[in-house]
Amino acid sequence: MTSSEEHAMRQVEVNLDWTPEENDFRRELSEWLEQNIPKAPLLSGDTRDGFVEHLKWERKLYEAGYAAVSWPKEFGGRDATLWQWLIFEEEYYRHEAPQRVTQNGLFVLAPALFAFGTEEQQRQLLPRIASGKDTWAQGWSEPESGSDLASLTSTARRHPNRQGWLLTGHKTWSTRGAFCTHMFGLFRTSTEEKKHRGLTYFLIDLNQPGVEIRGFNRLDGDEGFADIYLDDVYVPDDSILGGVGEGWKVAMASAGSERGLTLRSPGRFKATARALVDLYRQTTTSAADQPFRQDAESLRDAVVDCWIETEAYDLLTKDQVSRMMAGEEVDFESSITKIAWSELDISLHETALALEANNSLFVNDWTKGFMFSLGGKIYAGTNEVQKNIIAERLLGLPRN
Repeated sequence: MTSSEEHAMRQVEVNLDWTPEENDFRRELSEWLEQNIPKAPLLSGDTRDGFVEHLKWERKLYEAGYAAVSWPKEFGGRDATLWQWLIFEEEYYRHEAPQRVTQNGLFVLAPALFAFGTEEQQRQLLPRIASGKDTWAQGWSEPESGSDLASLTSTARRHPNRQGWLLTGHKTWSTRGAFCTHMFGLFRTSTEEKKHRGLTYFLIDLNQPGVEIRGFNRLDGDEGFADIYLDDVYVPDDSILGGVGEGWKVAMASAGSERGLTLRSPGRFKATARALVDLYRQTTTSAADQPFRQDAESLRDAVVDCWIETEAYDLLTKDQVSRMMAGEEVDFESSITKIAWSELDISLHETALALEANNSLFVNDWTKGFMFSLGGKIYAGTNEVQKNIIAERLLGLPRN
């Protein structure tokens, strides 16, 4: 039976109704957000000063039990269900709360720690991730290894005198890497094996000899990325996640989380879609006495299409959560999710810019959001690669 046939046979009912307990959770959360969200907008979390401001907010979330609601309480969560996590995301973005600058640790590294980490690694690292005490950069891409992650050349060799490894290499496009305390990433521990074999997943303290970090600006001027250079940086054996030579398996679990449910919840896009509708109403009113440079009907249809696509993404997510709550594994379907949210993000912002251009109302937030959205088709695995995964792993089509 092919993957597509197995998918067709699934009969899990999608939950579209909230329970009384879930509604109580929503009310409690909404009240807390209204009372605690900073009155003035914080500086961008992709700037050095703004990152510090956001960490104070992250600490406040943690102390209230909202930093990682679906995690066990012992690690800083509140044992919430995936449904309650969806509610948290909806309310968080509906209230226009600050961006999450700890997302690499929360949504990319933590799922891998839960799946592959030792009890000691989980006990030590997860509470520090939830509280924002440790902030994590990604160590995936290299100057010659972007979409083809398995071609990376950064190496790790055994330390001659200590129980650990010496890491050497150059990682780039590391989100907020200029501000983070730690980095997770892949390094080649065996040069005899090719491609994805011989890779190991390391957890690295960036505050030590041999590490050089060079931040660089994005198009919007924020220092949102960094080059991270390592020259014989020591990492102990207990900072390996998943075992020597097992890095590819761990990285794919991390990438699945980055592409799938946790990193880009429907809540953020539903909030953006509502803002887009408000913008449409605003520009339609403000342009009442001036000729449209673009057909009004086509703009209205574009806004409606964005709203429909957002609702469709919400239903796709609820289908996956329903199946996960029923005990099913959602594996390669994260590739579908990734394509859906990345293309939706661009559509929302392109439509907003078209409305603004039509009425001479250029709003910086939409312009900045549009520039960021363009990267969505590249990071977390390019959409072209995700389409190949869907074709081969889900549809059972032959490799090209």
